[in-house]
Amino acid sequence: MNPELIKDCVHCGFCLPACPTYSLWGEEMDSPRGRIHLMKQYVEGTPMTPEMAGHFDACLGCMACVTACPSGVRYDVLIETTRAEVERVHPRPWTDRAFRALVFGLFPYPRRLRALRLPLKLGERIMPRLRPLLERLDPRLAAMAELAPPVSPRIRLPGLVEARGERRAVVGMLTGCVQAEFFPRVNAATVRVLALEGCDVVIPQGQGCCGALSVHSGRKEEAARFARRTIETFERAGVDTVIVNAAGCGSSTKEYAELLAGDPAWATRARALRFLDLAEFLAELGPAAERHPLPITVAYHDACHLAHAQGIRSEPRALLASVPGLKLREVPDAAMCCGSAGTYNLFQPEAARDLGDRKAEQVLTVGADLLVSANPGCTMQIASAVRRRGEEIRVAHTAEVLDASLRGLSPATLGRPAQRGVRAR
Repeated sequence: MNPELIKDCVHCGFCLPACPTYSLWGEEMDSPRGRIHLMKQYVEGTPMTPEMAGHFDACLGCMACVTACPSGVRYDVLIETTRAEVERVHPRPWTDRAFRALVFGLFPYPRRLRALRLPLKLGERIMPRLRPLLERLDPRLAAMAELAPPVSPRIRLPGLVEARGERRAVVGMLTGCVQAEFFPRVNAATVRVLALEGCDVVIPQGQGCCGALSVHSGRKEEAARFARRTIETFERAGVDTVIVNAAGCGSSTKEYAELLAGDPAWATRARALRFLDLAEFLAELGPAAERHPLPITVAYHDACHLAHAQGIRSEPRALLASVPGLKLREVPDAAMCCGSAGTYNLFQPEAARDLGDRKAEQVLTVGADLLVSANPGCTMQIASAVRRRGEEIRVAHTAEVLDASLRGLSPATLGRPAQRGVRAR
C-alpha cells in the first residue's frame, strides 16, 4: 500500500452515494473513505484482523468512487495493492481457501471451462432441484450454479479473418475465457463487425487468460504471469493493436505496464501494445459499412470496468444510436454496479444478489426489448436476477447488435444463440 496515495483522500464523502456496499449497508467502513482509513491504520502498524480483511473483501472494485472523487484519489490502485496484502498476510478459513482454489483453478483456464460444457448442459434441467442441496453445502456453490448461462453451440474461430472491401486496419482480438466458452457468439459477432468495417482480424490460437480475475483479487504474481503470456501471444501474432470485447479484460490489459512495473523490460513490451475496447476502437476508426434498420428498443447497461475504469460511456451509446430504427433507453441509476464485479458474485453472493435484484428492477422499468452490455459477468448477473423475479429478458453484446444491423438481420435473432461460423456477408 502506498502511504502517499492514502494521503490523497480528504474524506469529503463524495464517494458515499456512488459506493454500492455503502448504499446497501450504510456502514462507514464499507465505503471507499472508510476502507482508506483502514488502509491507513494498517500501514501505521495495526494488524490485519479478520474484520479488517472482511471490509476489503466486501468491496466490489467497481471504481465508481474513482469517477465520483473530486480529489483524484487512485482508489483503484489502493484496493488492488491492499487485496494483494490481504492475500499475503490474512489466513483464511479452509472453506474459503478451498472455494477460492476452485474458482481460480477453473475460470482463468479456457480448456477447463470447456470441460464444464457437457455437465452444465446435462444439469440445466435438474439444477432447480439441486439448488437447495447446494445452498446447504455452501451458498457460494449455489450462486455459481445459478449464474451459469445456457450452453451455446461452440464456435471455432479461424486464425485470420480478412477485411471485407478496402483494408483499413490490422488488429488482433482477445478471445477471453468466459467470453470464449460461454458467449462464443459475442466473439463471432465481434470478428464479423471488424471485418465488415475493413479490418483484418488476427485471432491467435491457444490464447489464455489475460489475468483480470487474478489482479482484481490480489493475486498479483498470478496476474503478471498471465499478462506476460498474453503479451507474448500478440507479439508473435505480429499485431500492435488488440481489440477486447469484455470490460474487465479491457481494464486489466490497459494496466499491464503498471502490473509489470517491477520489470522494466516487460513494462516496455506492454506499452508497445495498444489494448482497446471494441466500442472505443470503432469510434476511433469511424463507420464504413452500411447500417440496416433494426427496429428494436434497447436498454444499455454500463459495465463498471468500461464506464468507471476505462471512462468509456459515450462510444457504445453512439454506436447503438447509429443503427437506424433502434431506440436507446437509459437505465435509472446507471452508474451503480450490478453486483457481478468479476468473482464478487461468487465470493459475496448475498450482497451481489441484493445489487443484482436492484439492477434487474431498474432495467425492467424502461420496457426495453433487449438489454445490451459489454461484459459477460454483467450479462450473467442481470439475466439471473431477472429470472429470480419470474421474468425473462433478452440480452446481447454491443457487437451482436452492430452485427445484426450490418448484416441486415431480424431483431428476433438478438438474444438467441447465433449460427455457427464467422463468415461476414
